[in-house]
Amino acid sequence: MNVRAADLPDPGKTVEPDEIERFDRIARTWWDPDGDFRPLHELNPMRVAWLRQALTYHFGLDARAERPFDGLRMVDIGCGGGLVTEAVAGLGADVLGIDASPESVRVAEIHAAQQDVNVRYRLAAPEDLVAEGSTFDAVISLEVVEHVADLDRFVGACAALMRPGGAVVLSTINRTLKSLALAKIGAEYVLRWLPVGTHDWRKFVKPSELAAVLRRHDLALTDLGGIVYDPLQQKWSLGRNLDVNYMALAV
Repeated sequence: MNVRAADLPDPGKTVEPDEIERFDRIARTWWDPDGDFRPLHELNPMRVAWLRQALTYHFGLDARAERPFDGLRMVDIGCGGGLVTEAVAGLGADVLGIDASPESVRVAEIHAAQQDVNVRYRLAAPEDLVAEGSTFDAVISLEVVEHVADLDRFVGACAALMRPGGAVVLSTINRTLKSLALAKIGAEYVLRWLPVGTHDWRKFVKPSELAAVLRRHDLALTDLGGIVYDPLQQKWSLGRNLDVNYMALAV
């Protein structure tokens, strides 16, 4: 993928240049389950399971079907190397993955081609798609809102990309003392799951704050789910504990 300066998303809106530079540096490890993105590989089955449950319920589809998302058009904003994008494509969605990191998009395209996955990728920010008049049945953006330059603008772009009757699914990290201890200090400095500096605890978003931003853009938060790590069993599970990682459905 050859990227020109003119092709890069406008950094003056939702894109945080320092964040993009950070992800560019480690993009080559997106598909290494033991690399810098190991926590996302471990989280991914739970994230996709929650997506499947929430979106099939919203659209009145059969969650038990092999390809329950057949006929749905989706966009995965901040797709990174394509972990979620490829998963929802495998569930039948017509999905576009976008990211502002050139290296991440390049890695995503290469991996999709190697795996023969029918998915499209673009180097873009959500506001670029809004300017084009694009709309989707479902707008997905997981572990992204804590990295954007302007949360209100970002949610506004997500809302504008959702067609009437559609849904927006977001996931992020709650701003609590528990998340400071586990998702910041523990994950980056103690367990070394993530490169130091991956997260800024001050940019974590409480569910009440996310709900307020969504309301400003005529979206209602209709479901919340927590993803909890059990250190004894060393695995993640879905639940209702929102103290650290959580997912949100808005309509």
